[in-house]
Amino acid sequence: MSNNKILIADDHQANRELLEAYLAGVDCDIEIAVDGQDTLAKVQAFQPDLILLDIMMPKLSGFEVCKQVKQAPHTRRIMILMVTALNELGDIERAVACGTDDFLSKPVNKVELVKRVENMLKLKDVTDEVERLRRYIQEMEDDSGPS
Repeated sequence: MSNNKILIADDHQANRELLEAYLAGVDCDIEIAVDGQDTLAKVQAFQPDLILLDIMMPKLSGFEVCKQVKQAPHTRRIMILMVTALNELGDIERAVACGTDDFLSKPVNKVELVKRVENMLKLKDVTDEVERLRRYIQEMEDDSGPS
C-alpha cells in the first residue's frame, strides 16, 4: 500500500516548515498549499488522505475550504485537522459545523500533532477498507441477482 498523503495548508511559511519538520518521522508524502484556493487545487491534484488546515488564510478561509472538501462526493472522506490560533468556542463550533474531523490549537505541540495525525491516518485507512468491503459485498449481491 502506498504512503499516506498529507496536505499542509497554511499561508505562513514558518508554520508550514514547522508542521513539515514535526511530521518528518511519520511515513507519509507531504504537499504544501499557501492559501485557500491553492488548497482546493492541491486537493484535486494530490488527493491527500489528511489535510492540516489553517483557518485564517487568504482567498478562502479554512472554514470555506473544509466545507467545500466535505460537501464534494469525491473528497468528503478526506480527513481534516484544523490547526488554528483561534480558540474561541464559536470558532470551534464553526469548524465542527463545516465538517472538520478534529482541531489543534497553535502553538502546536509536536507530540500531540504526531499522535493525532497517526490516529487520523489509521482511521482513514480503516474507513477506506470498510468502504472497499461494502462495495465488494454490493457487487456480489448485484451479480447474484434476486434469490
